[in-house]
Amino acid sequence: MNILVINCGSSSLKFQLIDSDTEKCIAKGLCERIGIDGSMITYAPEGGEKEVTTTPMPDHTEAIRLVLEALTNEKTGVVKSLDEIGAVGHRVVHGGENFAASTVINDEVMKAIEECNDLAPLHNPANLIGINACKELMPNTPMVAVFDTAFHQTMPEEAYMYGLPYEYYQKYKIRRYGFHGTSHSFVSKKAAEDLGKNYEDLKIIVCHLGNGASISAVKNGKCVDTSMGLTPLEGLIMGTRSGDIDPAIIEFIAHKEGKNIDEIMTILNKKSGVLGLSDNLSSDFRDLEAGHNEGNANATRTLKTYCYRVAKYIGSYVAAMNGVDVICFTAGVGENAALVRTMVCEYLGYLGVAIDQEANHKRSEDIVISTPDSKTTVMVIPTNEELAIARETVRLV
Repeated sequence: MNILVINCGSSSLKFQLIDSDTEKCIAKGLCERIGIDGSMITYAPEGGEKEVTTTPMPDHTEAIRLVLEALTNEKTGVVKSLDEIGAVGHRVVHGGENFAASTVINDEVMKAIEECNDLAPLHNPANLIGINACKELMPNTPMVAVFDTAFHQTMPEEAYMYGLPYEYYQKYKIRRYGFHGTSHSFVSKKAAEDLGKNYEDLKIIVCHLGNGASISAVKNGKCVDTSMGLTPLEGLIMGTRSGDIDPAIIEFIAHKEGKNIDEIMTILNKKSGVLGLSDNLSSDFRDLEAGHNEGNANATRTLKTYCYRVAKYIGSYVAAMNGVDVICFTAGVGENAALVRTMVCEYLGYLGVAIDQEANHKRSEDIVISTPDSKTTVMVIPTNEELAIARETVRLV
């Protein structure tokens, strides 16, 4: 069965067509600047040349139409007709407490996703637009929603509650939800599979380190804690997000700088993180590593602070699970920044972690970078959220 995976943003749309029998991506692409001048679609069939076409995309329905047209194109398409697409899997960022698992989309599900719009105002409305666009153009094709938050719904109450008046949870469901759940689920399961061990017997910490970053604690096959909270702003220092701060800083900066709450939130989400900490040197870790190697104090300070925060979260999750068997690094930074992995693992001597630097510097999929005598196994596992979404879609349809 061919599964079309859709990841819809407010002005972009990523897609992959995956053959569920072989689990190979047979085509992928990206629609950019939807509803904005200069919109374009990038399309790449397996084994073929990448095509970039600039064309008007006033809305997501037109973007989906262009995607389907590319997939069925006589010259470069990979399917002869839409009948060869068995189902569509949609990434949905926030499922709130309504969804602890992926689900087939119907009118009731659409309404429940819409009810979570306040919790993810930039993402959920865009996800719904993508679903509606697909339903309009593929009315007889089953659709599945795969939620970023679902994997974390197994957290116990003591892990997801905040120290706020309980009425805010009762009225507004203010609590920790966590994100990147599809990635954390995929990587933790892949670690157990690669090691030939029972997933339900392991204590695994997954470090999803990208421009957005989060860490999860997975005990006996279930997530028991994660670093992102009500929104993706909490937790680690990220590309442009501050991560954890003293909440009083918001009031302090507002008074000192004469800024309102919206302006402060823009600073915390888009001007902070490693970008702000490096004095606007870069939010790209390749630039930070280059700066560090050249003796740039801003780059060195930023990398040290970032890795310290990651190590602290790992330590807290070792405590939460009363131990750890496997630590996994994944996503753009986690998979590619050997220096970051080294700096984080330097804090983990108390876990008996010993890193094989030759393995750590290899660019290889699914690799153990700890030494054979390391008491805790450390791995690098590339995430594949699209494949995880495709698997969930096949399972349900």
